[in-house]
Order: sequence, then structure tokens, then C-alpha cells
Amino acid sequence: MPQPKDLDPYADARSFYGSELRRLREAAGMSQSELGDKAFCSGTYIGLFEMAERRPQEDMSRIFDELLGSGKHLQRLCRLARKSKVAGYFADAAELEKRARSIEEYAPMLMPGVLQTRAYATALTRGTMRRASDEEVERTVSARMERAQLFSCENGPDFWVIIHEAALRVPIGGLRAMRDQLAHLVETVRAHPHAILQVLPFSAGFHPFLNTMSSLMQFVDAPPVVYTEGAYTGQLIEDAALVAQYRSAYDLARAVALSPEASLALITSAAKDYDR
Repeated sequence: MPQPKDLDPYADARSFYGSELRRLREAAGMSQSELGDKAFCSGTYIGLFEMAERRPQEDMSRIFDELLGSGKHLQRLCRLARKSKVAGYFADAAELEKRARSIEEYAPMLMPGVLQTRAYATALTRGTMRRASDEEVERTVSARMERAQLFSCENGPDFWVIIHEAALRVPIGGLRAMRDQLAHLVETVRAHPHAILQVLPFSAGFHPFLNTMSSLMQFVDAPPVVYTEGAYTGQLIEDAALVAQYRSAYDLARAVALSPEASLALITSAAKDYDR
């Protein structure tokens, strides 16, 4: 179980939340396990909040306030700690990406965010945020570009992505943007040995993930989770049985997808179709 560590409470809002949760818990004479039992979660989960390694949750903060007699103190701190550069529904998953040992992603119609070029991401953002100002679009795109650091981090996760062939054929941002996007996929994967890319071809037919973006994340010190996303919404799944179902479906997609080399060859061929 994670042991409490000394945090600088003023380093950021999440650290302040973690230090306050620890202070209130210890004042109540409870261990992490005891608070976890009362809150219907594990002591390990409590420890992740106290170590500022997990973003506070609104529902859990309400329970903590009730159990620790702290009014709405932790709920107010939670709202501060949950501010994020990315969409609110993706914020928890974005934080978990940074801690993951491995990420396995399936993309049905659009390129995975971590592999998007700026031109592709800008066109996609403008199309989905039609009322957004140029400044809002730029903030969103810049936050997405920062995620690409996962590939350059010394201890970054192993990354396996399966992209449906349909995503190669939808011309987001025009012909040049798509050509550059597909070239970027090939260059990125070839430059990073810990990244593997497969294409699920049209010939594979139906698959359980056909219309669902999914990301399976595994960790050294925590159970695996799944993040799924649709238009304007996303969901973090932690239920072990449901995560196992996603695991099984992903393995099936991997089995029927093209080999990594054949996939890169198809992407290179598709890029040439936009070169006109």
C-alpha cells in the first residue's frame, strides 16, 4: 500500500488536496485502510489521492467530507484540483496516461490524439468546437500536442495502437494535412521502438470496437483501466470484469489486424492517394 509522503502543499492544487486529506484522516485517527473501508474503496486508492498521483474525484470528496466531518472543504478543493488543460471528461484519463506502463489504443474513425499532427488536430478541433475562439482552439490543440511527449519520455509507456482503415480515408483538414498526418504516423512509429501500430482493414468485417474509441492502460502499482470516448463525452472504466471484456476484444482486434509492417505499408500507400 502506498505510504504517505511529505508533499509541498503549495506546489499545486492537487498536492494541497492530498495534504489536506491526509491531515484530516490522521486527525480522525484513521489509517488509509480504515478510511478506505468506510468509503468503500481500498487504502491504496486513498494513498494515491494523498500522494497527489490521482486527480480528486467529486463523489469521493463528498464521501470523505462526510466521514471526516470537514463540511465541504475537500469538495471545494476538488473543484480547484480538477482544473485541466484538456476536456473535463478526458482529464482523469490524461493524468493516468502519464503513469501508465503500457497503453493499448483502438481508433475507429479518427487518429489517436497522441499521434495527431498540429494541422490535423486544428482541423478536428475547429470542426467540433464551431463556436470556439481562435484562442480556445489554440489552447486545445497545444494541450493535445503536449501529449506526444509520451513518446519522448525516458520512462514513457509501451504504446500499441490499432487504427481502423476508415481513419486513413477520412480527409480531415484537406489533402495535404492528411498526407502529412499519415506520414507522421509512419515516422513516429519507426522512430520509437516501444510503439507498435496496426491497421484493422475493411476486410476484417465487424468488430466489437467498430464504433468505439478505446484505450487500455496498465500500471505497475495499480489495476488496469479502460477509457472510452465518443462525441463530446468519455468514460473511465475501472470495473475489473468490464476491463477484462475490453481486454479480450482488444486481443481479438490485434489478431485480425494487419501485421505492423503491412500496416505501415498500407498507411504509406494511403498517403500517396492524398498527394494529388
